[in-house]
Amino acid sequence: MFISKSILFFSSIIFLLMGYIVYLWIKAKRLNKIHQKLQSDLKILENKVNSFELEGIKYKINPHLFKNILNSIQSHAYQTYFSLDKLSNVLDYILYETDKQFVSVKEEMDFALNLIEINKLKLSPLFDIKIKNRINEEHPLFGQELLAPMISVDLIENAFKHADLQSADSFISITFELKDDFFALTVANKISSKPNLKKPNSGLGKESMQKRLDIIYKDCYKLEQFIENDVFISHLKLNLFEYKAKMLAAG
Repeated sequence: MFISKSILFFSSIIFLLMGYIVYLWIKAKRLNKIHQKLQSDLKILENKVNSFELEGIKYKINPHLFKNILNSIQSHAYQTYFSLDKLSNVLDYILYETDKQFVSVKEEMDFALNLIEINKLKLSPLFDIKIKNRINEEHPLFGQELLAPMISVDLIENAFKHADLQSADSFISITFELKDDFFALTVANKISSKPNLKKPNSGLGKESMQKRLDIIYKDCYKLEQFIENDVFISHLKLNLFEYKAKMLAAG
């Protein structure tokens, strides 16, 4: 009788283990299908991006932006659908909204937040990243088209590119503000101790951004970039009220 109960007990254990193995096999098969779909979707996206006529907006976009976004998504297959949704929003903005000379604070903010969500895929869940939104949607300048499209790209992308992602005290902080006459974007990150590999086009993003600001906003902006206690800080401040007044005066 005792032997019979033991056999029944071990048979039950074996049955449960086999059931769990089958469950794991099915789950792994599903994850593999998701991964394969991701690879297929990324290939389709790359082909679509290559086929678009982007010549007219080359001066508006960091040429490495698409590559950085796709690499982020590819490294995290389990977030495929979330990532592709954010990528879709970013692509819509780049391909359609940047045709306009100016966009509203709301439109640029939505784009920037989607871009940040995609870049966060590179980070550990424990990484300290702070996004502060100090923009009052009731502000009279909030819905007015006074911002150059993608004016926030370079500062945000540089923070994720050059931040120290390994140190325990590393962080990225991004603050949006619309107060009185000004729109401001402040980005800060702990600098990586590892030297960055120099690339042929390194630094072109900063140079092109400075030229854009000079051409469009002239003396209605202030861009400060400095290092303080191993923290790189970028602060862009646009006097939208003064710029709007000058546009109206110029007819």
